[in-house]
Amino acid sequence: MKFRIAIIGLAFLATTACIKSQTEGVTLSNTVTFEQKLNDDGVQLIDVRTAEEFNSGHLANAKNIDIKLDDFEQKIAALDKTKPVMVYCKSGGRSGRAATKLKELGFTTIVDLDGGITDWKAEGKPVEN
Repeated sequence: MKFRIAIIGLAFLATTACIKSQTEGVTLSNTVTFEQKLNDDGVQLIDVRTAEEFNSGHLANAKNIDIKLDDFEQKIAALDKTKPVMVYCKSGGRSGRAATKLKELGFTTIVDLDGGITDWKAEGKPVEN
């Protein structure tokens, strides 16, 4: 019986381990919805990858603010907190951390691209160099 409970527990952990946690007040969006929201008025689109990654291909009109650099918080704080901020990275990890930081800094509308630019490209969505 204990063995069976342990197996069920491990199965539960395995199925939930890959689910990205979501910060309250942050919308986790698939590529289709993310692309639609890009047309909203006043959207601020932020790519939080490195400059090298950004230069290898990014979404149109994206601003590169590397989350790994010391000036990340200072650059983010310069954005308009009342306007929507859409954020993405390579696969979703860094953008999730950036979205949490945006929320902490008082941004009100934050949209995080689930799966990042990797899923964006896989869906055949356009990128710029």
